[in-house]
Amino acid sequence: MFDRRTVMGFTAMLAALPGLARAQAGQANAQNTQQEGLPIAPTSGPGVRPSLPLFDIWPGDAPGGEHVTAEEKVVLRKPGGDPNDTAYYHVKKPWLIVKKPEKPNGAAVLIAPGGGYVRVAVSKAGSDIDAWLAGLGYTVFTMDYRLPGDNWAAGPDVALQDVQRAIRLIRSKSADFGLDPARLAVMGFSAGGHVAGLAATRFADASYAPIDAVDSLSAKPTVVAMCYPVVTATLPYAHIGSVNELIGKTPTDEQRVRASVEKHVPADAAPTFVCGTTDDPVVPMHNAMLMYEALKAQKIPSELHLYEGATHGFPLHDKAGNVQPWALTALAFMERHGLKAG
Repeated sequence: MFDRRTVMGFTAMLAALPGLARAQAGQANAQNTQQEGLPIAPTSGPGVRPSLPLFDIWPGDAPGGEHVTAEEKVVLRKPGGDPNDTAYYHVKKPWLIVKKPEKPNGAAVLIAPGGGYVRVAVSKAGSDIDAWLAGLGYTVFTMDYRLPGDNWAAGPDVALQDVQRAIRLIRSKSADFGLDPARLAVMGFSAGGHVAGLAATRFADASYAPIDAVDSLSAKPTVVAMCYPVVTATLPYAHIGSVNELIGKTPTDEQRVRASVEKHVPADAAPTFVCGTTDDPVVPMHNAMLMYEALKAQKIPSELHLYEGATHGFPLHDKAGNVQPWALTALAFMERHGLKAG
């Protein structure tokens, strides 16, 4: 279990912390197969757990794919490992799966897994996170989203298009799922944290031309949680692998700023919870700190937690089977800022 540390005076820490070379080393291709996306529940019994209900985010083809030639594929993240532990490359038809609770409480959570923007570490069988949240009454949607390196017309904004459309689509189906459209959280992990950050800050952007009545609905989430997130594309704290996929290996300063979530926090951004680990070897913890600083500068309700550990992310449960503090604290923040009725 990780010990919680109180974070104070982090602006000074950004300039003073030693070990910058170590923090940057090995980022370019670093991927943690256990934690890059979501904790995957182990398979119980033979075969794969039944797939959850699934529907496409876009009717027909996703926008701007005229020059996309790569073929979509799904692979096991660990050869010979858990058949539920999959990753999707070159996503062409992004989708949502839904985990329905036995006793819905009227609120929804949209999950954006990670994968360094090279792939999406997601399983159609779901994960520990959606099972836990559904057990508490939340209707949980997990998204597979398109990737910026596949030559989509939207370039680095292609995942923004998908998360905006996903939020609107969930709201359009509120009656079908017994949801209050005003109680919709977005929760993102690693590169999915960047996607969640886009949802929190750029909901007003017209990232695509409206295609149907769904697009008349708001794309602003009620509340957001960014877990060990990719945030900045600026040096020295950028996650090089994600930046390469978003804006290429030789981006301009303007492109770096455009792709950095913390540079575009509006005065009406969604309340946002941010967490990570103190010695993350993949995405420097400064990403979380920069995001929190930008939120506070705009007086956005926000909370930052850095847990002791040299790991990229953390599992949902500890060795004794207890839900870990990061998840409980994130949920408490989301409930306090609109996810819970009343």
